[in-house]
Amino acid sequence: MKAVVWNGVGDIRMDDVAEPAIEHPQDAVVQITTSAICGTDLHMVRGTMPGMVPGTVLGHEGVGVVAEVGSQVRNFSPGDRVVIPSTIGCGTCSYCRAGYFAQCDNANPGGRRAGTSFFGGPEATGSFPGMQAERVRVPYANVGLVGLPDRVSDEEAILLSDIFPTAWFGAELAEITPGDTVAVLGCGPVGLFSIISARVRGAGRVLAVDGVDSRLEQARALHAEPIDYTAEDPVAAMVELTGGIGPDRVIDAVGVDAEHPKEGPASGGGDGFREELSQVAPQTAPQDGTWEPGDAPSQAARWSVEGVAKAGTVSIIGVYPPTMTSFPIGTAMQKNLTLKMGNCNHRKYVPELVRMVAAGQVDIASVLTQEMGFRDVVAAYTAFDRRESGWTKVAVTTV
Repeated sequence: MKAVVWNGVGDIRMDDVAEPAIEHPQDAVVQITTSAICGTDLHMVRGTMPGMVPGTVLGHEGVGVVAEVGSQVRNFSPGDRVVIPSTIGCGTCSYCRAGYFAQCDNANPGGRRAGTSFFGGPEATGSFPGMQAERVRVPYANVGLVGLPDRVSDEEAILLSDIFPTAWFGAELAEITPGDTVAVLGCGPVGLFSIISARVRGAGRVLAVDGVDSRLEQARALHAEPIDYTAEDPVAAMVELTGGIGPDRVIDAVGVDAEHPKEGPASGGGDGFREELSQVAPQTAPQDGTWEPGDAPSQAARWSVEGVAKAGTVSIIGVYPPTMTSFPIGTAMQKNLTLKMGNCNHRKYVPELVRMVAAGQVDIASVLTQEMGFRDVVAAYTAFDRRESGWTKVAVTTV
């Protein structure tokens, strides 16, 4: 079958790979109808998230139709339409039962203390083949699939695989209460869903920080107050707009910075895939093009801590690799801040969000800006990486 394969930093290709098969009784094979490109995928392609194994199929967002189930998958049958949560949990360990699916004791082949497993990620996350493919094997499918009603379209459902649950999780971590002023750093798809989630949770005002005009306009359309960090100091703007206090809650939906352009190796399509390195910690990249963040704190992390009100809460849902070891902890302590962060426990939130979308309680379709055919996905990566206008969230239709 065809799949988008990581062959090295800056080198992704549409390759032929082995067909997935049932390996354990709790597995299912799903025919993918819609996948997506996420900012996290770019970290793998650029090398800012190390540990990728050549030959790994990319993609951690998927919607499809069940093709085959193992003998212990009693709640799904071939032909069922499903969304696949991005992180993998067994559903039986104490962590999964408490809702911490991203910290499952059993999913990660590295052992109980290895941490989050997800599709299409580095070796430390299990190297599970991803969903930018024609078909995918889903482990623990009795838990790792969520059924879809007919009134939820593929275009809506793909947003429920990762980015809406992640944003909802971020708003929960931020401890938003009615009337709060919330700042969201980053107006990519997770940031835009963070704005939506903050509003649903009763935020009185939402400030939105980004440097891309089209994304700031999307934030404005959601009635957030945009702050363009290329035109003004974002910390000063957050403080000024809140009467000298700062927002009550800040959601960092950016993670490790990637702004300094550098020409990298060509992608499989020969279009010249662009790597990006950090402005904040601009170490010299090794000859293989990989980059590991050093001792300088992330720009977004620093702005979050500096901008938030005293005794406020900072929620971090942007991706930071284990190599990121520095954080403005002293400033955070002096301000009595609450810091919460982590990988989303997708399976905890996806069923309820599916119900909300099906009931018309929340309109999410505006976040999706592009739909591409599967054969055009490598070219789509290039446009998405360059943050071209109108390329906020890309769905990839397989059939």
